[in-house]
Amino acid sequence: MTPTHFAFSSTFLLGLTGLAFHRTHLLSALLCLEGMMLSLFIALSLWTLQLDSTNFSAAPMLLLAFSACEASAGLALLVATARTHGSDRLQNLNLLQC
Repeated sequence: MTPTHFAFSSTFLLGLTGLAFHRTHLLSALLCLEGMMLSLFIALSLWTLQLDSTNFSAAPMLLLAFSACEASAGLALLVATARTHGSDRLQNLNLLQC
């Protein structure tokens, strides 16, 4: 495993670990998801450069577009949660209360 592959793999796993174990605020969960998506974007970009193929050249841009949509939906949920519940703490959220 090259150092570049190790760096992107460890970045993705660090984001996944943060998402799994540090779930106190919604903003921290969204930041972990964004870090995971950015590490996937950079890894996919480097993979298409290493293959020297134009068939997969649109895949990183498509992933980046979906990442931007995910970030905007997450921020909209964060604002809606902060307005209705007064906080973004995940312990205060209950899906049974609507």
